Amino acid sequence: MQKSFTKLGLAAFVLALATGALAGELKWHTSLDTAMAESKKTGKPILADFTGSDWCSWCIKLHNEVFAKPEFGQWAKSNVVLLALDFPMKKKQPEAVKKTNEALAEKYKIQGFPTVLVLNSGGKEIGRLGYEAGGPSVWIKKAETVVKKA
Repeated sequence: MQKSFTKLGLAAFVLALATGALAGELKWHTSLDTAMAESKKTGKPILADFTGSDWCSWCIKLHNEVFAKPEFGQWAKSNVVLLALDFPMKKKQPEAVKKTNEALAEKYKIQGFPTVLVLNSGGKEIGRLGYEAGGPSVWIKKAETVVKKA
């Protein structure tokens, strides 16, 4: 009996690896400076997610329906540098991060959440996205039209 549980556990682990479901697979920067440095190094534009991760229902939907899916992860790894700029209400955030994120929201004239910007390696805005119903394939198709401009 223990052997079958071990095999089942191993099978689940291999499946998780194959589908990209293990946590930490995608690297989301939390600093525009580090994202710009990686963008310059790789030649990929920055996908900056302005989010209210613990209170904004549309942000949570975008994360769960798109960003947490293996299809998005595969696309993102090949096409963009990821940047998460969070504006939580319940989670504690260092004061310096809070001030930096607020300054970036002001700079880019963020009106609501989620707002996803595509930026070039110098931080110039190329385009804007938000929540799109339909899962990762629909969202990626829309994102690709903006990313191509970069």
